[in-house]
Amino acid sequence: MTKACILESPVGRIRVTESKGAVTELSWTDARATPPSTQVLRDAADQLAEYFAGRLTAFVLPLAPEGTEHQKKVWTAMTEIPSGALRTYGDLAREIGSSARAVGTACGKNPIPIIVPCHRIVATGGGIGGYSGRGGVETKRQLLNLEGVNLGGPNLEGDLFSR
Repeated sequence: MTKACILESPVGRIRVTESKGAVTELSWTDARATPPSTQVLRDAADQLAEYFAGRLTAFVLPLAPEGTEHQKKVWTAMTEIPSGALRTYGDLAREIGSSARAVGTACGKNPIPIIVPCHRIVATGGGIGGYSGRGGVETKRQLLNLEGVNLGGPNLEGDLFSR
């Protein structure tokens, strides 16, 4: 049985969906907030609140995103990127034996953004890359700023990788 809750967040209202004891989706919505009705959803809501308050750097939740084996491999690798750190699409591709384009496609299909941190993947050469969540790259920028990564202006002046 699928259950969901809708939470207020600094990046808009988000719906967290759970099925069979694991988080399966996080998406943006305009529906009004609803409380979590299961332990998994309560844990997700609590951890998201802590993340947005700057007190949580790693989510510890059961996850069950639906996707291809390659997508799942990319999403698993993304969960290993520490808060405040960045990887390029090419970096991640080399780590998992894929191509940068395939990693970018998997990022765009990530059904659990924020928790599976696709916002930590940027383009080679200092570009921000894309973001499929509501608000696009501005939301990506907000999430990274929350984690202490200041990307600068629209063209990302400066060396992001000198940290």
